[in-house]
Amino acid sequence: MKQKQNSSGILLWLILASFCMMLAVPAFGETDEIPQRSDIEEKYKWKVEDIYPDTDAWRAAYETVDANLPRYEVFVGHLGDSPQTLLECLQFNDSLSLIVDNLWVYAYLKLDEDNRQSIYQELAGEVSGLNSRRNQAVAFFEPEILALGKEKIDSFAKAEEGLGIYAFYIENLFRTNEHVLSDKEENILALAGSISRSPNDIFNMLNDADMTYGSIIDEDGNEVELTKGRYYRITESTDRRMRRDARLTYNSAYEKLQNTLAACLGASVKRDNFYKEARGYNTCLEASLDRYNIPTSVFHNVVDAVNANLEPLHKWSGIRKRILGYDTLHTWDLNAPLVPEMTREYPYDEAISMILEGLKPLGDEYLADLKMGFNSGWVDVYETQGKGSGAYSWGTYSSHPYVLMNYSGMLDDVFTLAHEMGHALHSHYTNQNEPYVSENHSLFVAEVASTCNEAILMKYLLERTEDKKEKMYLLNYYINQIMGTFYSQIMFSEFEIAIHERIESGGALSAEYLRQVYRDIYQKYWGPELVIEENGDLGGMRISHFYSQYYVYQYATSYAAAQLISQKILDGDKEALDAYLNFLATGNSDYPVEILKKAGVDTTSPESVERTIRIFSDLVDQMEQLLNES
Repeated sequence: MKQKQNSSGILLWLILASFCMMLAVPAFGETDEIPQRSDIEEKYKWKVEDIYPDTDAWRAAYETVDANLPRYEVFVGHLGDSPQTLLECLQFNDSLSLIVDNLWVYAYLKLDEDNRQSIYQELAGEVSGLNSRRNQAVAFFEPEILALGKEKIDSFAKAEEGLGIYAFYIENLFRTNEHVLSDKEENILALAGSISRSPNDIFNMLNDADMTYGSIIDEDGNEVELTKGRYYRITESTDRRMRRDARLTYNSAYEKLQNTLAACLGASVKRDNFYKEARGYNTCLEASLDRYNIPTSVFHNVVDAVNANLEPLHKWSGIRKRILGYDTLHTWDLNAPLVPEMTREYPYDEAISMILEGLKPLGDEYLADLKMGFNSGWVDVYETQGKGSGAYSWGTYSSHPYVLMNYSGMLDDVFTLAHEMGHALHSHYTNQNEPYVSENHSLFVAEVASTCNEAILMKYLLERTEDKKEKMYLLNYYINQIMGTFYSQIMFSEFEIAIHERIESGGALSAEYLRQVYRDIYQKYWGPELVIEENGDLGGMRISHFYSQYYVYQYATSYAAAQLISQKILDGDKEALDAYLNFLATGNSDYPVEILKKAGVDTTSPESVERTIRIFSDLVDQMEQLLNES
């Protein structure tokens, strides 16, 4: 998995969990060599040149921002002079922020084409420093607005119509007033920006550029070098010996660096705790959720609901062991195909056709825009040497969306593509509808569009099959999807809150502690049927999402919301579809809990979470029934 820090205004990198990382391209077959980027046809590459044609243009834009940073000084102490001055400063800040967004996205997209390229490592470092200087220059802004008082700002808004698009931003600013520091203190925090990203940057370099995973012997007796993509595909192999060897070998690479990884993750959590303390929050969870006015009870309610309903998971462990015919269920068996003869590859162009057909319930306009995205340089399709791992959607307000894939032709890849294109169209519609200040999405709603696509596609595939084995295959995939996007994310969230509470109470995060906590939670979720191998407790130190505090639980809340929304759409509820399409065109112009209410989901209620748990339980029962009929 991978997620990177972003500058203000950039759509967050929305990455699938590790189960979505895949192998090399099918077009090159099962070879030992991962292709170079130059081996890939242009139509399968994204068009980063649509942001800047080359690094010279990037450099010119960089210099424009750098040269204009001193202009912020003109506004210091003068925001209260007139409504027009306040508006001018807001517009000036937006103009520079948008350029920084473009600089940031270009640098990191180019870096992810090949993380070994030093030129793009340097560009990424430069824009990170530039953004820190911009944050430092604008540090006066929010404290000065707050010092003017809401009454005066409201009077400005009445006098200057142009301030209308900033109304929600200003409302939210005054809501969090007690956590905004003085001009001088905000400046210090801004200066620390580049340093605060160090744990994430170090982990990404270890994980994507420097880490090697060794080799295993394949079913034909050939030595095969492991990569992330190859590893995750082998976990779905029918060859249990290969799965075992891949799992143990892959984990060994992380075990050798466990103390470094523990120190890196520990530094990240200490950073979270530092900002919590600096801004006067009681916990890191509260600090994380308060930005979007989400009650901490929403987080705890989801975790509590899942913990109260672990029996279906334990039942599924037993059914999986029974289907596979094993005496013991190991971690390397969790992704093994339960209907091996149904396993096949899905060429990329076929995947596009499947997605377009399956998502027809979303309407003609959605399908037309989806097809346009596939044909317009949005997607970087195949794994190549040095390429960033996993999958994500990113972009800026003035660019089209970008989707990174490591497509290998598995069913998982088809769903990953549908998922990331859901993100892409969410951004596309929002950027058409909202002003720049509202273009982003909170994490709390950002996964709804992606997982709604997956839910609709899955139900399309299930409904069109009459073959019992294929149905079992799809049911197994659906079950694993809920495991990966719902239950596993809550499991990760329990780990995350444990390590943050450890630091908050004055403790430390050693490799031994991290492994034991992760093992205990892992075992609790999967139940007594699962045997966790000696080095099978390293997951907490190799998941990049933990470097963005309390990120992962929102996969679960979004997934639950998407299940509810998608069913209404498939039931032919025209109002539900219209509400959902309006949701796709909405950015940060309201609080996320309220945005989802307008889309038909009340996240303060357990309805969507409990519905997802019932769906999972029903799928497990269906699988058991089909098994009994065999």
